[in-house]
Amino acid sequence: MDGVTERVGNFWRLSRPNKGLVLVWVTILAAWGLLVLEAASRGNYLFHPQLFTRDSSQLGGLKLFFALIDWQVMIVAMMLPSSLPLMRLFFQISRHQLREGEQPLFLLLAFLLAYLTIWTGFALLAFLGASGVHYLFAPFSWWEEHPNWFAGCVLLLAGTFQFSPLKEQCLRACRHPVSFLHHHYQRGLKAAWNLGLHHGLYCLGCCWALMLVMFVAGVGHLAGMLMLTGVMAIEKTSPWSRSLVPVIGTGLIVWGVVILLYPGLLLEMHH
Repeated sequence: MDGVTERVGNFWRLSRPNKGLVLVWVTILAAWGLLVLEAASRGNYLFHPQLFTRDSSQLGGLKLFFALIDWQVMIVAMMLPSSLPLMRLFFQISRHQLREGEQPLFLLLAFLLAYLTIWTGFALLAFLGASGVHYLFAPFSWWEEHPNWFAGCVLLLAGTFQFSPLKEQCLRACRHPVSFLHHHYQRGLKAAWNLGLHHGLYCLGCCWALMLVMFVAGVGHLAGMLMLTGVMAIEKTSPWSRSLVPVIGTGLIVWGVVILLYPGLLLEMHH
């Protein structure tokens, strides 16, 4: 009887919901819900300002603030699913190595805030870069008449980066969450923040170029965002992702060349 009770207890401990993971899933689903609502409203009721377009230099103050909030919603929806294996392990380990007065949910929250901080920094740098490009080329009518060149160059950059050693190095860290935690995990709230920063940097190293592709496909294009989310999740979690990475890179390069040669296709994509 005691053996049966022990087995039932073990089954319950293994099968009961992970509160931290449930919270993350709810956050991801809420983010996708906002994106669907935003797409349905065509940006009339939610944020939807463009961070990285020719109009980005006009964003300032409050508009930039809301643009960054919109960016955070997209990061939560698109990037967090691929980080779920690491967060699950982190939450499980944290529950068994708590210091006095610590709560595992607070540790997970610190991890997530640090992770989002990395991506916010990238958004600001990309915004400054886009504003700089706009400032340099705005006086020339050619810039307005040939938007396909910006889109094509972004696609070529993203496709080429798929073959880079940096991409593979960052993917190795993301594909092996147990090894990552073995090298970087420490107890405490500050350590959870630092772990989120480390993971965010590796995640950024994997996916920054693919995230830029979203602005070629069109911000608010749900099918494009879903496809990119699936690609990034497979690249970071699937055992056969090494075969996918060069295929995606080749596809992006071909897409970029086609956009450069046939500018009309870019307009058709956005209609």
